[in-house]
This record gives sequence, structure tokens and C-alpha cells, in this order.
Amino acid sequence: MNNVLITAEQRIVLLANGRASLENPDFDPAPVVKLFTPDGGATWLLTEIDPDDHDHAFGLCDLGLGKPEMGWVSLNELASVRGGLGLPIERDLFFQAKKRLSVYARDARLAGRIVV
Repeated sequence: MNNVLITAEQRIVLLANGRASLENPDFDPAPVVKLFTPDGGATWLLTEIDPDDHDHAFGLCDLGLGKPEMGWVSLNELASVRGGLGLPIERDLFFQAKKRLSVYARDARLAGRIVV
């Protein structure tokens, strides 16, 4: 896993959210990290990492096709993704969530893309 994508501090929060999600099916945390393709239209707002499989993260995924959806992604696969010009995925260093994931998801469905 490319450590540039998720900091150690973010990983701790993502894993804690993953444990909380297992205990509470209504758990609706704010996104912890925003990843994006600088040379494409893809964006990921991640809220948790599966505590039993640290390669799987959950969040709102937008591949730039107008149909953002919530789901699981492989962090190792994200680390290998390249955009149209060959640039790797980046972490938004300035992202601070202002709402819960369900609100981002609702807004994304209405707009056809993730809106932050």
C-alpha cells in the first residue's frame, strides 16, 4: 500500500471506524480522507478500513462517469491506478469533511459527481 495515499493517523481513524461499523449498522461517519486523480475525474471519500482485511476501504466512489456510489475499494489497486496522463492518485492535503458520508452520497447522486 502506498503510504502517501493514507497517513498513519488517518489509518488509525479509518480502522476505528471499521470496527465501529461492525458494531453499529447505522454508523455514518464523516469521510476521513479524499483521494482523487489529478488528471481525471475520479474521486474517493473514504470513511473506514475493514479491520479484518486492511486492503479494503469503504466510502463514496466516483469514477467520473456520472454515477457516484458507496462501496468497497482495494487500497492496493488504488495505489496502482493512473489517470489519463499517467499520474497516480493523490490525497487531498486540505480536505476536511463538513458532513457525514450519507449527506455527501445524497449530494453526489443529485449532482452526478462528488461535491465537497
